[in-house]
Amino acid sequence: MGGMAERGVRVSDPRVMRALSHPARIEIVEYLSDTGKVVTATECAEIVGLSPSATSYHLRELAKYGLVEQAPSRGDGRERLWQAVASGLRIDPDFQEPAANAAARALVDMYLTRELERTREWFGQMDTETEEWRSVGTLRGNRLLVTPDELKDLVERIVELVDQYQIRDRQGSAPEGARAVVLNLTAYPEPNTKA
Repeated sequence: MGGMAERGVRVSDPRVMRALSHPARIEIVEYLSDTGKVVTATECAEIVGLSPSATSYHLRELAKYGLVEQAPSRGDGRERLWQAVASGLRIDPDFQEPAANAAARALVDMYLTRELERTREWFGQMDTETEEWRSVGTLRGNRLLVTPDELKDLVERIVELVDQYQIRDRQGSAPEGARAVVLNLTAYPEPNTKA
């Protein structure tokens, strides 16, 4: 899903998927995974737009399911610090288990709703962007005719190309003018079609 490529923590437990199925929790995990930063609940609250106590609750829940972890103290030991457990998540449910299927569907629905809102926000405010950014922002759909092996190869090549631009890896070295950009990739057989 989204930035959840093959690397990262495998999430297959329905309870973990349900715990993650909350917009603030996805945003927390995404921020910590993207940046590799160590933050307090108060610092994280500013990012997700919640109170420090609500953010602290979400961080503890995420930690309970192994999605974030406490980080070593910065010195005085009074503040609780949090960090990502990995550079991403990989949602991989057991499709034979009904509870896992339902949890995965709920998580995918929440994720897609969030991404749709981001996309609408971008297109709704494009007129305030520079021509340089307006001209490169895109919404594109393609219909392909491929075998499973060809699709696997195509996705692997796209992921390999995209990985060199990951926020976590480029924070200190990105060229001037670089911005965080959302790039979503979905690839699936058209529903109700068979080979």
